[in-house]
Amino acid sequence: MNIGILGTGWIAEKMAITINGINECKLYAVGSRTQETADKFAERFGVAKAYASYEELCSDNEIDLVYIATPHNYHYENMLMALNAGRNVLCEKPFTINAKQAREVIELAREKNLFIAEAIWTRYLPLRDKFKHIHDNSIGTPLSLEANLSYPNENIQRMYDPDLAGGALLDLGVYPINFAIMAFGEDIKEIQSSCDFFETGVDKSNIIKFTYADGKTAVLTSSVAEDGDKNAVITGTNGTLHFKYINNYEWVELHNSSGITRYEKEPQITGYEYQVIACINAIKQGLKETPEMTHNEIIRVMEIMDEIRGQWGLVYPCETNEGGKSL
Repeated sequence: MNIGILGTGWIAEKMAITINGINECKLYAVGSRTQETADKFAERFGVAKAYASYEELCSDNEIDLVYIATPHNYHYENMLMALNAGRNVLCEKPFTINAKQAREVIELAREKNLFIAEAIWTRYLPLRDKFKHIHDNSIGTPLSLEANLSYPNENIQRMYDPDLAGGALLDLGVYPINFAIMAFGEDIKEIQSSCDFFETGVDKSNIIKFTYADGKTAVLTSSVAEDGDKNAVITGTNGTLHFKYINNYEWVELHNSSGITRYEKEPQITGYEYQVIACINAIKQGLKETPEMTHNEIIRVMEIMDEIRGQWGLVYPCETNEGGKSL
């Protein structure tokens, strides 16, 4: 299967390393905004085709799947471009800026009968299967969870620039939110949240609480101003389930009356290989989404982040039309 990478930043580089380590696919093409940048990327990673524009990349009928690696404020337009050119798409997280964009993109993919998925790798990692211990009575009745993802990245422009849809929520908070949904589901009764703002008006750090219809709670934090532990713990009446690094599980430990059981991370290329293989398998089976991250779940996560930003009054410039009305 031929894969084309749209974009040449650091995450594109990581994906190039990943694809080159997978037997089931080939890193066939790269698209950049300049020929020079595309050529350098192609030479570095052994890419057959180097295109000087995203449009040229998407027009190549030899490409079976386009991976979109641009900043997330461009995801919406880049996905529309790829789909309109007839390409299947794997788009880096967050899928879009808001739920409206996500619905439009997914609807176009359905109209075109094309595959589309979100590249949030935690959904695809093998250790995700340890969430089963929430449901098999290993920790008793699950009651609550806490999850954090924070990195000291406040000096990086895309983190604080509203024109780039900056802020901790879309860049980092999407991980704890997905973690909570994987653990406890989507039947959230109430969302409470607060944040600290950059002077630019986007969130520097935030805390979010989900209260579920059955009484379970999830407390989620993310920040670009501090170096958090990046861990999570799920607490039940008879035990706990611990995750080391929620963005790429290093290990999972089950603590209960039987003692401590540790599950170690499998050897990886980068950890991104699992989402790529999931997409390859889904396309081969004729599916238009991955079971690990369905279209409905993509939209639900965006709806949750829309609600949270609504509580803060945070609207990005790209979400307003000429009349100033929010999308």
